Amino acid sequence: MSRTDHTRLFLPGPVEVRREILEAQTQWMIGHRTSEFADLFARLQDKLKRSFFTESRVYISGSSGSGLWEGAIRCGVRDDRKVLHLTGGAFSERWAQISRANGKQVDCIQVDWGKAHSAEMVAEGLDKASYDAVCAVHNETSTGVTNPIGPIGEVVKRHADTFYFVDTVSGYLGTELRVDEWGIDIALTSSQKAFALPPGVAFAAVSDRLLERAQTIPHRGYYFDFLTLEKSLLKNNTPSTPPIALMYAADRQMDSILAEGIEARWARHRAMRDVAHRWALDRGFGLYAQEGYRSDTVTTVENKPGIDVNALDRFMRAEVGFAMDKGYGKIKGATFRLPHMGDVTIDMLREVLAGIDAFMASSK
Repeated sequence: MSRTDHTRLFLPGPVEVRREILEAQTQWMIGHRTSEFADLFARLQDKLKRSFFTESRVYISGSSGSGLWEGAIRCGVRDDRKVLHLTGGAFSERWAQISRANGKQVDCIQVDWGKAHSAEMVAEGLDKASYDAVCAVHNETSTGVTNPIGPIGEVVKRHADTFYFVDTVSGYLGTELRVDEWGIDIALTSSQKAFALPPGVAFAAVSDRLLERAQTIPHRGYYFDFLTLEKSLLKNNTPSTPPIALMYAADRQMDSILAEGIEARWARHRAMRDVAHRWALDRGFGLYAQEGYRSDTVTTVENKPGIDVNALDRFMRAEVGFAMDKGYGKIKGATFRLPHMGDVTIDMLREVLAGIDAFMASSK
C-alpha cells in the first residue's frame, strides 16, 4: 500500500486537500479594499453561481456553515411567525437548536436517524400551519441520508409566503443540487466537504425574495446580515475582512471543478458510493441510511460485525497512512463513515477499503 509524507484524511470534513490547492493559499497577500481583491471576488462569484446553478448571488463568509444557519434564520424568519425544521440527524437537529437560540418559534418534522423526509410529510406539515420557512438538510452527514430536496421544493412552491432554506454542507459539489430550478431561497455550504478546501470559508446562494423579506426584519444581527453582505457584494467585496488565502484556494479549485464538469463530478461521487456499498455488504456490514436515499458523498456503515473503530483508526494511521472516521454522535461506534467526497478517487477509496480488509484480517 502506498504511503505519503503525511497522514491523509479520510474524514467527512475536513477532507484531504490536494497540494496545489494548499499552495494556492501562499500567494502574496493583497488588501481587501483593492482592485486586485475585487477582481478575485468577481471571478470567484461567477464560478460559484455556475456551481450552484443559480442566477442570484452567492455570499462568501469567513465562517463555517453554522454561521449561515444563523444568518438564514435571522434574515428570513419574522419574530411573529414560525419555522418548520426537517430533523433526523445530528446536523438537522442542531440547526433547529440554532433557530430556538435566536428566539424563533420552531416546529419539527422528526424522522428516525437513518430515514429520509418525504415531500408528502412536508405537504402535510404545511397544510396544518403557516410557516415563514422550511429548513431541510440536503445531505445529513451524520447518517448518510440524502433528502429529496427537489420534490420537497415543489411542495414548498405551492405556499407562496413560505421560503425554502437548504443546508447542503456535504451535498454541494458531490451530489445533484439545482438551486433555482428547485426553488431554494438559500443554499448554504462550507469549504471542507466535497469542495475539498481547508475549513474556514462558507458560501450561500441567496434569492432576491429573501433579501426583500430581510428588509422587513429589524434585528438581523450584523456579521451574518444578508443586507450588509449584499451592499458589499455589489462592490465585489465583503463587509469585514475576508479569508483571502482561502479565496485564492477556492478560485483555483473551482477551475478544476469546472474543468471536470459539475455533472461529471456528481457521477464520480455516485460511482464511489456504489463501490463503498458493495464492499460493505460483501463483508457483512450494513448500510445505515434508508434505501433509495443513500448519500453519494458519505456512506454510513452499520457496524454489524462489531469491529473496534478506535483500533481501526490506529491501524489505518500506522499501517496505511489514513485518518479514519469512527461514526458521529449517538451512533458513534455502532456505525463508521466512508466519506467518498471531494477529490477522492476510486483508486484512493479502494486503497482505504483494502486497508480496512487488512485490519479485519489482522483482528481475527
